[in-house]
Amino acid sequence: QVQLVESGGGLVQAGGSLRLSCAPSGSIFGIYVRGWYRQAPGKQREMVATITGSGSTNYAVSVKGRFTISRDNAKNTVYLQMNSLKPEDTAIYYCNALKDRTYWGQGTQVTVSS
Repeated sequence: QVQLVESGGGLVQAGGSLRLSCAPSGSIFGIYVRGWYRQAPGKQREMVATITGSGSTNYAVSVKGRFTISRDNAKNTVYLQMNSLKPEDTAIYYCNALKDRTYWGQGTQVTVSS
C-alpha cells in the first residue's frame, strides 16, 4: 500500500506564502512523486506544477513566477513553495505519484483571503 502524506496548507492573506510538502509512505520502492494538482469548488482538477526525476519542471501559466516546485531525493519528498498568493489560488491541493498506478494524496486545503 502507498500513501501520500501532504502537509503545509492553511489560511493566508493575499500576498502571503505557504509551502506544501508531499512524502510517500508504505510500499514506496519505485514510486515517483510527480507533483501537485488543485481543485477549486465547482471546477475541474488542474495541474499546478510537476517535476521529473532529473529536476525538469512544468508550471501552470497561472502560477508561473510565483510557485516553485522542488524535490529532495534523499527524503523522496516534493515541495511546492507558493509565494504572492492570490484569492484565486484557493483550492484543495493534491499530491500525485506514479508506481503501478496513479496515486493521489488526501488533499490539503489552501485558502487565500483578500
